[in-house]
Amino acid sequence: MIPKDTRAWWWVPTLYFTQGLPYIMVVTVSVIMYKQLGISNAEIGLYTSWLYLPWVLKPLWSPLVDLKSSKRKWFLSMQLLICVALLAAGLSLPTNLFLTTSLACFWMAAFASATNDIASDGYYMIALSEKKQAFFVGVRSTFYRLAMITGQGLIVILAGFLENYYGDNAKAWSVTLSATAFLMLLLTLANWLSCPDYEEVRVADQNTGFLTVFRKFFEKPGMALALAFILTYRLGESQLVKMASPFLLDSRSEGGLEYATEAVGTIYGTAGVIFLSLGGILGGILISRDGLKKWMLPMILALNAPNVLYALLAAFQWDQTWAVVTTVVIEQFGYGFGFAAFLMYLIYIADGAYKTAHYAIATGFMALGMMLPGMISGYVQQWLGYTGFFIWVVAAAIPVLLLSKAITYPADYGKKSSADV
Repeated sequence: MIPKDTRAWWWVPTLYFTQGLPYIMVVTVSVIMYKQLGISNAEIGLYTSWLYLPWVLKPLWSPLVDLKSSKRKWFLSMQLLICVALLAAGLSLPTNLFLTTSLACFWMAAFASATNDIASDGYYMIALSEKKQAFFVGVRSTFYRLAMITGQGLIVILAGFLENYYGDNAKAWSVTLSATAFLMLLLTLANWLSCPDYEEVRVADQNTGFLTVFRKFFEKPGMALALAFILTYRLGESQLVKMASPFLLDSRSEGGLEYATEAVGTIYGTAGVIFLSLGGILGGILISRDGLKKWMLPMILALNAPNVLYALLAAFQWDQTWAVVTTVVIEQFGYGFGFAAFLMYLIYIADGAYKTAHYAIATGFMALGMMLPGMISGYVQQWLGYTGFFIWVVAAAIPVLLLSKAITYPADYGKKSSADV
């Protein structure tokens, strides 16, 4: 049996970069791609929000990943499937049926990516000792963020360059997705070479009591309020994330700021992701110092208040680079900062005898809270216009602000004890 912690510095970075890249391609880069291919905002919001569904449903098949074959075989297989799906999506773009075909390919990539998440996280837990799991948590987060920079930044910049080079957006994005598929293939090969082949010792009755585990999650005290809180925490952000890029790309006559694809990629994929990471790091430090209770309300406000800046950009059509970059930087920093409280609350909800399964269920509801509002975001934007839409997004913070006063959790939850310092 290969000892734990073997070659961790080799495989942790590549495994979590590979986990982040398909997610950002499916849920974020696809929005920009479809906008540049002439799809309406209503259709973009609806169709790309449906792509969250695999992350909503992944708790249903997570036991299969746990019980059948090894985690390594699962994530390598899923990564290869993602390569095929991205390549097929790219090849479909120059055809007349590109929308239906590419969405089907993105669906395949989404289910494979969600399954890859389960297997990769499971591998992380069996391949590393508890001490090393804590040590490498920052490394895995960093490389997941680097994947976001690659997707939202470098890949979108490449697509923008190819749009100008070919003068054909469909061909440009076809080449871009094909190149991304090749990158995924290289990452899969790197994981195959670097990840040790661990064998798990499975418990014979591990597949029993699955429904009981689900039932016990919903029987926890205050779960109805907790689920309402989870579903509304990102109500504004779930709609903003779908329409922010179309707003920057749309013509001024349609209420947008008429930015080029390359500019959007540069703004979101570099400065945006950097400040997103800084916000998350700061949020984690403050919660570990003071506990969740002190920072819950400030973090909810940090997540939602920057949306006012988008409303101002839309109302006055400020297209100056400094104004747009400042808005994106503040919004992304606020999102990273505010999301830290949300993650801690999900961990609190999952605490107990079935921590792993209950956390998967909680994150499934989190994905549902992103999917449902996102589905209607394009229709709301077309109905209200960009200014009215962003005002609506600001107002969407009201439910979670009210619920934050009703939910209960220990005041010092998340705070380091003196023994941890």
